[in-house]
Amino acid sequence: MQWSSFVAFALFAPTHALIRFGCSQLVVDRLDPLVNPGQNPSPHLHQIIGGNAFNTSMFPEDLDPPKVATCTTCQPSEDFSNYWTASLYFRARNGTYKRVPQKGNVGFEGQNGGMTVYYMQNQLADYQQLSKVKAFQPGFRMLIGSPEASTKEQADKYPQLTYTCLQDMNTRFPETKDFPKKPCPAGIMVNVRFPTCWDGVNLDSPDHISHMSYPASGTFESQGPCPASHPVRMPQVLYEVIFETKAFNNQADWPTDGKQPFVWSFGDTTGYGNHGDYVFGWKDDSLQKIMDEACYVNCKSMKTQSIDAMNACSIPRRVNEDIGDENWLEAIPGQPMIR
Repeated sequence: MQWSSFVAFALFAPTHALIRFGCSQLVVDRLDPLVNPGQNPSPHLHQIIGGNAFNTSMFPEDLDPPKVATCTTCQPSEDFSNYWTASLYFRARNGTYKRVPQKGNVGFEGQNGGMTVYYMQNQLADYQQLSKVKAFQPGFRMLIGSPEASTKEQADKYPQLTYTCLQDMNTRFPETKDFPKKPCPAGIMVNVRFPTCWDGVNLDSPDHISHMSYPASGTFESQGPCPASHPVRMPQVLYEVIFETKAFNNQADWPTDGKQPFVWSFGDTTGYGNHGDYVFGWKDDSLQKIMDEACYVNCKSMKTQSIDAMNACSIPRRVNEDIGDENWLEAIPGQPMIR
């Protein structure tokens, strides 16, 4: 279904909060304060959006993003969270690499790269959004997926990390667990959906995953119940990252063995290693107020800023290296070996 249909329906439907917003690029850098705090550079390159308090080590006890950040690349002006995924590369027939840029989604065409973020109480197509959720708390952080996954069986542990081969900007189906095998006219959309059941105690865990859980049965979309170990229902966070592949869609440039040419910045050519990271940073109780409001996309309690303001927020890269935006690289930064 096209997004315009969602918006049109939302004008008339009694609803509770679902929000969808764009975030411009904050920085593309080889840092990962969640998995590799203090490590500069981290093992692989990431593309990061959100508040400009992002740094090499974001320990909860040392950092309160809403108080430290002075701007955010996201449309909600009170959201100083940070959201990030790995970067994507194209491997040419001669074995060299170039980074694949990102572009704005439908409705956010003017933003500088970045991605689209959703917070949902029910599934995306459910305009009612009647389920109540508890917003994330200060200090909360999580990740989902594993860069070590290299088979479908390993990737299936994380059921809602997928790819959509965009025929146009409104394409949403089908979704696959691995990289598309053919050129995608409007780009490759990476979908990262986080678990929604919290243990109610821990703001983080050693693996940054186990304080969260999928429903005990069914799915988030089917309103499956949370397990007793993780009884608190939270919003589903969804990233849609659109990689603009038009400069790389000529199959004459693809590998001669017929394999697809895209590689994650951590060296994965299968796509099964798809993963995403999240560090909460909404100001005060602003997210809870939005989640409690009867609204769909356009929520009165969500303060917003212009795309120009989003694009104006950025931070310099801390790792001084060529990431392949202009030049073709002999190797992906930090990844001499590609699997």
